[in-house]
Amino acid sequence: MSSSSTSAVADQDHVAVTAPQSRAANDGALVPILTVVASTAFFAMGDVAAKMLTDTVPAIEVTWLRYVVFCAMVLPTVLLIQGPSAMRTGHVRLQIIRGIGMVCSSVLFILGLRHLSVVSASAINFVSPIFITALSIPMLGEKIGIRRWTAAAVGFAGVVIVVRPGGETFSAAALLPMAAAASWAVAAISTRMMSSERPDTTLAWSALVGLIVLSVFVPFEWHTPTWREIGLAVLMGGFSTIGHWLVVLAYRKAEVSTLAPFSYVQLVFAGILGFAVFGSIPDAWTLVGGAIIAASGLYTAHRERVRARGERRRS
Repeated sequence: MSSSSTSAVADQDHVAVTAPQSRAANDGALVPILTVVASTAFFAMGDVAAKMLTDTVPAIEVTWLRYVVFCAMVLPTVLLIQGPSAMRTGHVRLQIIRGIGMVCSSVLFILGLRHLSVVSASAINFVSPIFITALSIPMLGEKIGIRRWTAAAVGFAGVVIVVRPGGETFSAAALLPMAAAASWAVAAISTRMMSSERPDTTLAWSALVGLIVLSVFVPFEWHTPTWREIGLAVLMGGFSTIGHWLVVLAYRKAEVSTLAPFSYVQLVFAGILGFAVFGSIPDAWTLVGGAIIAASGLYTAHRERVRARGERRRS
């Protein structure tokens, strides 16, 4: 949820890797593509609301408020559609790991938002494919070729450009979205390890696990929210949840490799909304670094498509 947010996520999102990937890439892909683009707008709006909340509300509580709304929207809907069997899973341990990974990613990203612009935090957070590439070797036994490693290295170079360690504008807070990306990578790999699960089930488990974990810690940093803050929290959680649902719907209709590149449109929305709400203008280094990160992710998605086609031909 990095947004990202958390969405982000993000593996190009959040529950997408559980969706069918056997459909032809160009078979009616326009509507799913537009759906993914719409999801990025909702994720960006959720991140803006989260940043506004971090001025007065602790990051743990901001994340908890997001999950309260997330659960309130997701769990009743899933149970209404699927019934009690919606929570039935053969991978309880992996579901818990995924939920914790998403929670850590959300908290770290929101911590970063307090000190960074929305577009900078989002750009750094999009480095998650690098961590997914690295983790897929020990956790999934995948063989990573030189091209994917090169793309990962290029993406990391983009992050260095955005962060600029050692420069006058460097902030240690820039490491938080990077840590959020690493946490999301754990969640993404866990999702791949239980690809037989229904997306709705995985989404419901992630919402419930996240709320339970956060409820343990939120009393230690509690701030009684004002009505304004509650309103922002509802918007934040609502935007994020709608973004997640749109991604689920999109990935049921088209391949991951087809839709993944369009997740980077979130950087455009983040820049526009960041300027409209906070008056923040990304500097040239952030734009260049963000473009490099996006190019790395696009190439990684292309290699995934090539590999998937090769596997289908062999089968």
